[in-house]
Amino acid sequence: MFAKDARFTTCNLDPPHFDFHAFKMKMITGKLAVSGPAIPEFEGVPMPIVIPFGIYPLTRGRHSGFLPPTFEQNSGYGLGFNGLGYYKVINDYWDVTTRANIYSYGGYMISVNPNYYKRYKYRGSLNLQYQFTKILNTSGISRDEYTKSTTVHIGWSHSMDSKARPGVSFSANVNAGSTKYNSYLTNNLQNIQNQMSSSITWAKTWDEGKYNLSLAANHNQNNNTHLINVQLPTANFSMATVNPFQKKEQVGKPKWYENLGISYNGTLMNQFSFYDTAFSASQLKDTMLWGAQHQIPITLTLPALGPLLFTPSISYSQNWYSRKMDRHWNEDSLVIDTTISRGFFAAQQMSFGISMNTRIFGTVNFKKGKIKAIRHEIRPTISLSYQPDMNGQNYQTLQTDTSTRRMRVSKFEGNIVGAFGEGSFGGINFGLDNILQMKKVNDKDTTGDPENATKKVNLIDGLSINTSYNMIADTLKWSPVSISMRTALFDNKMNVNASMTIDQYEYDRGVRVNKLLWKEGKIGSITSGNISMSTSFSSKKADNRSDQQRIEPDPNMPYDQQQRQLQYVRDNPAEFVDFNIPWNLQASFALGFYRTLAPDYNSYIHQVTSSLNLNGDFSLTPKWKAGGSIYFDVGSQEVRMLSLFLTREMHCWQMSINVSPIGRFKSFSIILNPKSGILRDLKINRSRSFYN
Repeated sequence: MFAKDARFTTCNLDPPHFDFHAFKMKMITGKLAVSGPAIPEFEGVPMPIVIPFGIYPLTRGRHSGFLPPTFEQNSGYGLGFNGLGYYKVINDYWDVTTRANIYSYGGYMISVNPNYYKRYKYRGSLNLQYQFTKILNTSGISRDEYTKSTTVHIGWSHSMDSKARPGVSFSANVNAGSTKYNSYLTNNLQNIQNQMSSSITWAKTWDEGKYNLSLAANHNQNNNTHLINVQLPTANFSMATVNPFQKKEQVGKPKWYENLGISYNGTLMNQFSFYDTAFSASQLKDTMLWGAQHQIPITLTLPALGPLLFTPSISYSQNWYSRKMDRHWNEDSLVIDTTISRGFFAAQQMSFGISMNTRIFGTVNFKKGKIKAIRHEIRPTISLSYQPDMNGQNYQTLQTDTSTRRMRVSKFEGNIVGAFGEGSFGGINFGLDNILQMKKVNDKDTTGDPENATKKVNLIDGLSINTSYNMIADTLKWSPVSISMRTALFDNKMNVNASMTIDQYEYDRGVRVNKLLWKEGKIGSITSGNISMSTSFSSKKADNRSDQQRIEPDPNMPYDQQQRQLQYVRDNPAEFVDFNIPWNLQASFALGFYRTLAPDYNSYIHQVTSSLNLNGDFSLTPKWKAGGSIYFDVGSQEVRMLSLFLTREMHCWQMSINVSPIGRFKSFSIILNPKSGILRDLKINRSRSFYN
């Protein structure tokens, strides 16, 4: 077919929002269209640009092609083009996106991102990135004009459909690379996160879930210290609780001994560590550690005695270690010398106990006022336990300075498997959990129904207090008190979680002294604690349609591709804004206190961390939306990250302006591009440039 004054567009409105106005065009049905000179038009207004010729695909489905870049002005990197790339469709299950960032100072980044998906089988994505950084020095500290660095990063996510192989699962979540990689990314929210971790796991269950086997490879790295730990492999086998005395065919009431249960859990681990700034394959064997844990718990549920429920238990644990450390004080150099012995070492621990738990309820009713009743539920737990001293020989008395002060340290300290504690325990464990609820008048009820006249409000979802008393110990009989609390306030608008640990004894230069602070009128010293609060507020939707009702199927897009785009929206909610919600705000605050023993064993290091996060957006008009994110370090009184955006919804097109005026790298960008037809009435891509 031949046409004159033809218009080519992806907009489904008539007239369209934009098109390419071609004076002559030839079309081959189901294949392509070829035109001579064409002029882009927006809202019927021609642009001062002439395209000498055009080749337009007419086939349905995914297409390979070039990806247009965005322009960026960056004070450290110079002028740049971001996202210049190529999209390649390999087959129905695989596609690859290749992108590059190029800057005028000479830096660049190349990323290769294959994606694969097969319905009812698996879904995954691989992200390989190579980054050469060349940053202009403006501090005047270094003599070099530019700071240069080469970093790499690998990301891999894989999930297996549960229908593919029932009883077998395989998953991967890899986030690894150079420790400086994140710090060199512009507008990167992960600059404030020092930890990176990965996990690849294969698991199998059989015999109706009684037996479970998992094989995993794990990795974690600290981007501040540059230390990388790799655990490969980690094998875990567990057996669900079985009742050996239970009859196969139960007749009548079961005997008490038929409730006897026994289970097993075993883990084998292997780990090696290195610093990415001084990596050496020959030194890996010096850092390699392996270990194993075996646990065999035995429980028996006795018939309830009224409101009381008693549960006896026996537990046996054994740990295997690959090294042992012997330390002693060197009188000549006045330091602690350490001798490491490698081989096979084992330690074991056993405990016996019986626990009792019940529930106590109390309600106070009010005849006047909006508050009708307050209900308090107490869940006390008391247990008697005995643990013999089976690890005293694995500890040594260590002199830590020139004084006469001594302390006990484990020879298995620093292994991949933790060391058992020394000393015997024969005492009482106390636990108390509280739930507090209130019943008040429902002011929003207009039905007159008595069942809706009142409303239940949770004041405290849980307040637990736990400690123990060792009756057979000579000194330090009380263990630290752990307190935790969780609640949701203002009709579940604000979540609050808090915990702390209180030690009742005094400390003398890092050593616990048998002197109770209670006798001085003090409750004790707080050794650690944290509190976190988070809330979110949003306006009502502009219409009552659900997201599924607002999605219009695109006739030019296969069903599988539509599902992929919707899945991407679900997996990356931070990259999209919803014009159907006029405004929303999320806020979170965290405060933590930690006290750790100093390396010289003579003092404690106190650390206080606090941060405030704000994120939100609001509609200026039905088509314009503004918002941003801010991270404020309360401790240093410094704004670590600020990102602002302004976006315009244009039906089949979208525009986004992103500004980062504060942070390690400041930037400004404008993005204008068409958007997917399936997202036209749902959301708009915000296209922020930070790494997720």
